[in-house]
Amino acid sequence: MWKLKVGAETVGGESGGQWLKSVNNHLGRQVWEFHPEIGTPEELQQIEDARKAFWNNRFERQHSSDLLMRIQLAKENPRATNLPQLKVKDQEGVKEEAVATTLRRALSFYSAIQAHDGHWAGDFGGPMFLLPGLVITLSITGALNAVLSKEHQREMCRYLYNHQNEDGGWGLHIEGPSTMFGTALNYVTLRLLGEGADDGQGAIELARKWILDRGGVTAITSWGKVLGAYEWSGNNPLPPELWLCPYSLPFHPGRMWCHCRMVYLPMSYLYGKRFVGPITPTIRSLRKELYTVPYHEVDWNKARNLCAKEDLYYPRPMVQDVLWGSLHYVYEPVFTRWPAKELRESALKTVMQHIHYEDENTRYICIGPVNKVLNMLCCWAEDPNSEAFKLHLPRIPDYLWIAEDGMKMQGYNGSQAWDTSLAIQAIISTNLVEEYGPTLRKAHQYIKDSQVLEDCPGDLDYWYRHISKGAWSFSTADHGWPVSDCTAEGLKAALLLSKLPTETVGESLDMKRFYDAVNVILSLQNDDGGFSTYELTRSYQWLELINPAETFGDIVIDYPYVECTSAAIQALALFRRLCPGHRSDEIENCIARAAKFIETIQAADGS
Repeated sequence: MWKLKVGAETVGGESGGQWLKSVNNHLGRQVWEFHPEIGTPEELQQIEDARKAFWNNRFERQHSSDLLMRIQLAKENPRATNLPQLKVKDQEGVKEEAVATTLRRALSFYSAIQAHDGHWAGDFGGPMFLLPGLVITLSITGALNAVLSKEHQREMCRYLYNHQNEDGGWGLHIEGPSTMFGTALNYVTLRLLGEGADDGQGAIELARKWILDRGGVTAITSWGKVLGAYEWSGNNPLPPELWLCPYSLPFHPGRMWCHCRMVYLPMSYLYGKRFVGPITPTIRSLRKELYTVPYHEVDWNKARNLCAKEDLYYPRPMVQDVLWGSLHYVYEPVFTRWPAKELRESALKTVMQHIHYEDENTRYICIGPVNKVLNMLCCWAEDPNSEAFKLHLPRIPDYLWIAEDGMKMQGYNGSQAWDTSLAIQAIISTNLVEEYGPTLRKAHQYIKDSQVLEDCPGDLDYWYRHISKGAWSFSTADHGWPVSDCTAEGLKAALLLSKLPTETVGESLDMKRFYDAVNVILSLQNDDGGFSTYELTRSYQWLELINPAETFGDIVIDYPYVECTSAAIQALALFRRLCPGHRSDEIENCIARAAKFIETIQAADGS
């Protein structure tokens, strides 16, 4: 039976504790481990029933309900409540007693599924291109069976079969129509996990037919050109020398949205090295299975600019055709030969310095799952026996989550700080604080202990990082990347708790740490008054013209958003009311400019 472990209890065992680093004893970390010896026959039957129910309804209901977690927590935290479920009839007035009873039922349930360290665990999956990146990377490095047990691999196959569309393909995410990107990557993943080209159920064959009917994987998007089953000559250039350019250039990668640059950073390293993993019998077989012509006859130059119509969310503008063609025919032939090759070697060293900095300052979690597996692959490509690669491996479970639909790779290492901040605000709004004081006390402790307490080391400008001292990340302090609205929601929660009795919710956050959070929020306001996600907007919208990802739009720079701006206004307004003497003029000016930004971007229909 699978068991969810949280916080310090996740260290050791399958998680490789001797290689794990943490700033706060792994607070918020959530890891699933398989224990064949646990689970009553009744619990195991519950799980089997949940899995069958999901399979039977998989085309109508793609999302799981976290039933494996709920079954476990129901046993660990039994609820003692006899409150009735009240239904209000159409013409019946809503009485205060009915509202209070319903709120108590909800809070009783919510308290029972709170983790012992104060946060709320949960599924943060959905994208269908994340698990393939992990499985492919582990296969290339030879670590697949060492890192993923047979139970892991079996549950991953279950997940992929559960989310295969009726036409045999897979989408960009679990709700989406089939795409070449999703179908090809998940087909490769099943094969690498040991599924045969003929699985006996028809699912593999149906997926292969979907691919071949659309011309084979030559038409896959740029993010799906899998190492070993696709030639580098079929890729448009990603020159690592960009990282040596002056930061004053608007297209410098340090000016990109952090998720974008942290993905293209390791991609540029792999491209610059023309890295290819071992060509195994499975890879040779995939070269035969995925193409409509023999592999050695594929026109790779033509393939550079192909993209299946099902995947083409962001059509490539003509300027990109000129740019990629120039880089391919003129730039690359020069930089693969001496003396320009010396500059390439220097660029590759610079790129690896930035990869190591990202790894070390996120405790090898990295900003997200795509960046995580690519960084891990780069560390292995640089040195298969490196300590960096060994430090990456035990952080893989941070991204894995299991539910009744199988095991997936999440879009983050969780949403712990975000969910806890919002839960605190919701509970306080019920006016039932005294009754649910223990729940709030644990959540309060999580918020206090998950605040980021230090900036990243060194010259932040050199590493293209923003300040983070006083911020909250989306998930854990070990992850550490500051987010504007996560910081705002964390600050709001901490401020609201500071006004409640300490005997109920615990000691308040230290005032200096309130000030640090306010400082981060103020520092993240753009010139137009709006707030972006992780950093200031560093370049111009026209940079989207060179967005090479056909599947994703608006990813090159960090844009200001109404959600982030609204959260910042609310947090600063609450802080101003409770602490009126601190940086009052700056806060007043920030709120006014932020409100003006929201008014400016409102559409004619009011949205």
